[in-house]
Amino acid sequence: MLSVLMFAATGSAQIQYTKAGEFVLPKDFRSWPFLSSGLGMTYSNNPVQNPRFSNVFVNTKALQVFLRKGEWPDKTVLITEDRASSTHASNRDGRFQTDIAFWEAHVKDSSRGGWSYYVILKTAASAKPQPVSAGCLACHAKNAATDTTFVQFYPTLIEAAKRAGNYRDSGDVIMEQPSK
Repeated sequence: MLSVLMFAATGSAQIQYTKAGEFVLPKDFRSWPFLSSGLGMTYSNNPVQNPRFSNVFVNTKALQVFLRKGEWPDKTVLITEDRASSTHASNRDGRFQTDIAFWEAHVKDSSRGGWSYYVILKTAASAKPQPVSAGCLACHAKNAATDTTFVQFYPTLIEAAKRAGNYRDSGDVIMEQPSK
């Protein structure tokens, strides 16, 4: 059982952390607004035979502020649900989503230093923040269109960011594998 230490209001959700400082995956994130789904959104330069789907959700309050102001407020939570993909003989070239591989959370929390990234395994309910050495922050700072987020991959948000002057056209985004 998780022992939750901190709750931070985010509109339709709350950011929760365990006493050990791990981010707790919100149980209701699938009821949040859906931003986009990508296929094969990988950091690897090698082709993948069975690419994953990445489904992105954002907490309601953060989306409302973003659409109005073109910027992410404190307590923004973006959840990426990564799922395996498969194909079927009756649909030669199509792919569909199957089992959950893991979740990623991109959380803006000023009480914890700003943006943090979490990778939550499918057998876990929470995760520690990714260390700076993992390269998440550097990649997002270099390639993201708006406030370390890949708004360029969320078509419904691009106009709001451009209207606010918060959209950086990064051209061809190079998602590099972090160095080890």
